[in-house]
Amino acid sequence: MKTFHSLIFFTFFLLSTFTASAQNGEKVYKMYCTGCHGADLKGTPAGTSLLVENLKYGNEPADISKVISNGIPNTTMIKWGSALPTHEIGELTDYILGIRKKQPTQEKSEEILTFSTEDYTLKVEKLVTEGLVFPWGIEFVDEKRALISGNKGELYWVVDGKLDPKRVTGIPFIYGTDLVGGMMDLALDPNYAENGWIYFAYSHNPKNTADKTSPAMTKLVRGKIKDYQWVEQETLFEAPDSILVSGGTRWGSRLLFDTDGFLYFTTGDMQQSIAEGLNPQLPSRAEGKIFRIYPDGSIPKDNPYYGQEGTLQGIYAVGTRNVQGLAQHPITGKIYFTDHGPKGGDEVNLLKNGGNYGWPVITYGVNYNDSPITSQRSKEGMEQPLTYYDPSIAICAAEFIYGNMFPKWTNNLLITALKDQEIRRLVIEGDKVLSQEVIIKGIGRVRDVKIGPDGAMYVLTNSPDALLRVNPMK
Repeated sequence: MKTFHSLIFFTFFLLSTFTASAQNGEKVYKMYCTGCHGADLKGTPAGTSLLVENLKYGNEPADISKVISNGIPNTTMIKWGSALPTHEIGELTDYILGIRKKQPTQEKSEEILTFSTEDYTLKVEKLVTEGLVFPWGIEFVDEKRALISGNKGELYWVVDGKLDPKRVTGIPFIYGTDLVGGMMDLALDPNYAENGWIYFAYSHNPKNTADKTSPAMTKLVRGKIKDYQWVEQETLFEAPDSILVSGGTRWGSRLLFDTDGFLYFTTGDMQQSIAEGLNPQLPSRAEGKIFRIYPDGSIPKDNPYYGQEGTLQGIYAVGTRNVQGLAQHPITGKIYFTDHGPKGGDEVNLLKNGGNYGWPVITYGVNYNDSPITSQRSKEGMEQPLTYYDPSIAICAAEFIYGNMFPKWTNNLLITALKDQEIRRLVIEGDKVLSQEVIIKGIGRVRDVKIGPDGAMYVLTNSPDALLRVNPMK
């Protein structure tokens, strides 16, 4: 009997110790970690989700504690070993593991997930799960081949759903390879089959140095691939030295060719200080803009600032924060975009020639520490979003559904989320969002989605880095 009571006491002691550890770990997490990884551990623009199935540096307690203690070079994950005592690192590890264990799992096999939606049961097939490093954008060259851009400065070929082991060489130096910079989106010329032009945007500083204090800005180029070599590069947009930004982040940048052959590309607000925060409003500055140019870089005469001295005449719209989604409606031709906002301020907008989308004068969001950005939600002359997300989902890519694979969803808009790891389907008519549905969730930070030549959805994720194919179950 004495032994039994001792066992009960010991068990109670262990449970009490674990509970106390979890509570202390939660306090440490809220104090030091929410800014990057989010209050719900799902990640933010500054830090990855801690709830993905396989953490990049290992899922075991020792792996997690090691990363907390030693940090990760060239990322926002600093060394906490010198700031936190060993017992707090252990308590923080226990807290993270405890939350991870509570996460629901999808119905899945090793290579296939399924999701039930209002109209279809979706099959999500894992095409490429190894070899991609922070994939950013995908474009199909033909029915069998696609190009994928990688944040660290890679161009990957995918052939018949498999990653080509050979890499494209000769890519320019890529600066700012963090979560919101580096090599970003790519696009193919509407006449690619004849001319071979490929376009991409990337973080750039003229000194070609990794020094994060070097003045820099998003740059747009085009070139061609011949025998795995990047050749014939031409610069289409590069900000003058006088308006480059030091120490900036949030670079943009999504690309879109519309059906009239115009090329749209976006720049982020570069996370400027309060003194420089209004730069997205200024047509003389590159931050926080949507540009429209011809494929050769020349400026359309009906751009709103065409011919105006002291402006960047490629600007089409101002007052955005970090546009990472651009999509043209297959029937109406209207262009919609997603703006990755602050906390509680992700937006879906209708693009207008000369439109001012308000950032940072008006917003529905607040800073990540809950401090106010502005008291204004609307202002004359500034556009209102079609919808916004509070709490934020960390909105990213956008793509309209077309083709024959999803007939019930034809012309619906897909948007992706990084923090919430999801794809949403929006029913849109003109300037109204009539309804929306989360159709996929928990597969990683969804960076891009495209309708492929076969009509399926092709999805790029980060954490884990992967290429997925989505189609209805038969």
